Amino acid sequence: MAAAPRAAAAAARQARLAVAATAAADTPTEAPPAFTPEKPTLFGVPISNCAARNRFVIYKKGLEGEVDIQAPKLLGDKGVKSPAYLALNPQGKMPLLVLPDGTPLPESQVIEEYLLVKYAGVGPSLRPPTPELYAKAMLASRIHDLYIQPLQGCMYKKMDAADRCDQLQSIAFQLDVLEDVVAGPFVAGEEISFGDAALFPTFVFFTEILPKHFGWPGVFGGRPKLAAWWEAVQKDPEAARVVGEMRSGLADWESAKRWDNLGISAQVADGSFNWSCS
Repeated sequence: MAAAPRAAAAAARQARLAVAATAAADTPTEAPPAFTPEKPTLFGVPISNCAARNRFVIYKKGLEGEVDIQAPKLLGDKGVKSPAYLALNPQGKMPLLVLPDGTPLPESQVIEEYLLVKYAGVGPSLRPPTPELYAKAMLASRIHDLYIQPLQGCMYKKMDAADRCDQLQSIAFQLDVLEDVVAGPFVAGEEISFGDAALFPTFVFFTEILPKHFGWPGVFGGRPKLAAWWEAVQKDPEAARVVGEMRSGLADWESAKRWDNLGISAQVADGSFNWSCS
């Protein structure tokens, strides 16, 4: 090998070693201490619709003395990106339920099912009474998790205008699908259930954001069953409590001018797209 290529190879090798050394220096040498709470602890924030789903179950079943509710920053200033939190949920997402033995349970549906089974004899079951109604509640939950939740960021995150408009149109379509699912007055009949818990927190986003920031004339036009369902949900004391918590979080976003700062308001003002999905 000629001198010049050898020198170049050596320099490249030294550069790789320097990068590796820097990375090692930035990596904690010790794992964060295990988090073993005295009682099951749910991590989330008020504005998180997924955490709200689990808070509703806790409130409705009267479990506030059994299950603690904390913000992710309890585990570090970086919240869900703190090393201690990531050690429990490498996805860096919320909600997260941590059991007293340190077992982490991420994902809102997993947490919901755990709470419903673990505390089956406490408070209302939140499970519809027949297989048919149970299936309806499960269907509503799956529609939300598979087809609505992946779209919700179009209401409040930075993205391309065309993609945002397409996703808003998809939300309108999913609302039409749900109109045919709801049994009334709740998703699965006369009693509120886990199917409602999956849906209604996200409807706080719909009802607060879509008319104000995207010019929707309303969320329930042409959807009378959903309109009646939303009225019924807001009359439930525990659901109303969760709705209030989420609205408080949205008020903080409004005060911080989130939609202006992320360029969303400017996109909508352009008028090149059918933002109202009319």
